[in-house]
Order: sequence, then structure tokens, then C-alpha cells
Amino acid sequence: MKTLLAHYKGSFLFTFICLALAVWLGFSQGNGISGVFSVLWIVVVLSILEVSLSFDNAVVNATVLKDMPPKWQQRFLTWGIAIAVFGMRIVFPLAIVGIAASLNPIEAINLSLNEPKRYEEIVSSAHTGIAGFGGAFLTMVGLNFFFDGEKDIHWIRTVEEFLAKVSNIKAAEIAILVLGLYGISLLLPDEEALTFVTAGMLGIVTYIAVEAIGTLLDMADNKAAEGAARSGLGGFLYLEVLDASFSFDGVIGAFALTNNMLIIALGLSIGAMFVRSMTIHLVRAGTLAQYRYLEHGAFWAIIVLGVIMLLTAKFHIPEVITGLIGATLIMISLWWSVRYSKRHPEEANATVD
Repeated sequence: MKTLLAHYKGSFLFTFICLALAVWLGFSQGNGISGVFSVLWIVVVLSILEVSLSFDNAVVNATVLKDMPPKWQQRFLTWGIAIAVFGMRIVFPLAIVGIAASLNPIEAINLSLNEPKRYEEIVSSAHTGIAGFGGAFLTMVGLNFFFDGEKDIHWIRTVEEFLAKVSNIKAAEIAILVLGLYGISLLLPDEEALTFVTAGMLGIVTYIAVEAIGTLLDMADNKAAEGAARSGLGGFLYLEVLDASFSFDGVIGAFALTNNMLIIALGLSIGAMFVRSMTIHLVRAGTLAQYRYLEHGAFWAIIVLGVIMLLTAKFHIPEVITGLIGATLIMISLWWSVRYSKRHPEEANATVD
């Protein structure tokens, strides 16, 4: 129990600070105790929403983080949370407003604090581009896991074995995704279609660029230092872009509860911190090695999330559905892993050893 709490100690402390700020914010709005409870409730709901949407993110993060040295693991938990909280939950929406409304940073901040409804409208109006970029990047992450001819462990065997064989066709996953982007764009008005396809292409290019950076870092060093470079800076950059893509739907979905930038930042930041602690816990507890199909469930959940994000350019899909689908896939893969371990105890024991 003490070991478990050690992984989440920082998250609980961060949560306490955020809730204290929420209390202060509620009082400052002049609505008394009822206003305080209203703000606290929204902050708690947003934090739960973020965790539910990003549990698969934690599993995928762990697959990359387990090969990184402890120094970079700690940097991901410290520097990474700063980027996630201040970058994606505060700076990113403000940047969207500034670009869309041709405002400087100070004017964007004033708009978010003094005209929250207008701020919400501008951020929401950028959803087509966000859906294209984030959806394409996440789908590439998921497809790349299954389009691997060397992968010999398969969960949904028929489908995954087929994808592994198709991976021999170079760039097959990119072709599938581009066709998907084109098909969805046909459902959109011309101007939105162009924005969607352009953003989607940028998402694909960003994924390739991040992978290229990791490869270049591998080539920059020799022998023993080679792996450290890839699992260090390259892995860190990959995780940060992945985190950013995951946070898009949470930021946009938060406006269903409130258009107050500060409340959104507090709630989503708590969730982001717990996701990071969960990632570290999965790595240090060796959970990925113990549960054979957990990674598969997480990557299928990422593909589903990416496709749903792409579809939201045309259709409204509640965030709760996205969260439930992801959680369900991971729980089924977890149960399937436990069942496999019971049927093959010799492999389970070898993994533990």
C-alpha cells in the first residue's frame, strides 16, 4: 500500500493545491458557498473525464517509458506535466483564440477571462483542424503498433495477423489513413474539408518527424550510448506530442461543462497529473510484462479514439462514449491477459522471474 501511495503522492498533493485554488476561485466569483461547491464539482468531473479519456494514453506512455532511464522518466513526470498543464490546458487554447481572432497574447487572455462565451466560440470553431491533426496523429500511433511484421503476439488474432502481413507493403498504414481523411472530407463543406485534410496531413507529417528525430538520435551515438539517446530525448518528444494529441478532445469537451478557462485548466490538470503517475506506476510495477494483451487493448483504444476524433469533424460524439469505449477495450484485454496467464502458468512464472 505504501509503495502504491508513493507513486501517487505528488498527484494527491497537486490535487489538493488545485482544489484549494478552486475554492478560492469559487469565493472570488461572489456566489458564496453554492458557488464554491459548483466550481469544485466541475473541477472533479473534469479531472475524472481526463483520466477516463487518457487511461489508454498511460498504457502507451508506459510502453515507451519502460525503456527510458530513470532520469528521463523523472523528467517526463516533472517537465512533462508542466508542458501538459501550462502548454496544452492554458497556452494551447489561448494560441487558438489569438490566431483565429488575430489577437495578441494579452488580448487573448483578457477575452478568456472577461468574455468566456466568445472565447469558447472561437476555440470550438477551430475544432475541424484540431480533429484532423489529433485524429491523424493518434491513428498513426495505433496503426504503427499493429503494422509490424515482426510482432508475434496477437490478441485479436485474425485481424492482427492480417495487419502484420500487410505491413510488408511499405506505407500501407499511411495510405489507409489518407483514404480515411479523404472520405471524411467529402462529408464537409469545401472550406472545412480543406482545413481538415491539411490538418490531417500535418498530423501524419508530425508523427513521421517525431519518429525521424528518434532515429537520428539513434544514429548520432554509437553502441552503448545509442539506446540511451533514443530512449531519452527522442522518447520524451514522442510522448509529449502523443500527450498533446490526447488532450485535444478533453480541452474541447470541457466546454460542455464550463467556459471558464481557469476551471478547465484546474480540472484537466489534475487528470493529467494522475495519468503521469499512473504511467510511472505501470512501468515500475512491471504491469505491462505481467499482462500479455494490455498493450494491444490500449493501442486498439487509441485507434478508436483517433477515428472518433476524425469523425467529430462532422458528427458530434459525446466524450463519455469515447472514454467508455477506451476503458472497455483495456478492461477486456486485461481480463484476456489474466485468462491466458491461468491457462499458461509456466509463461506467467517466467515473466515474473
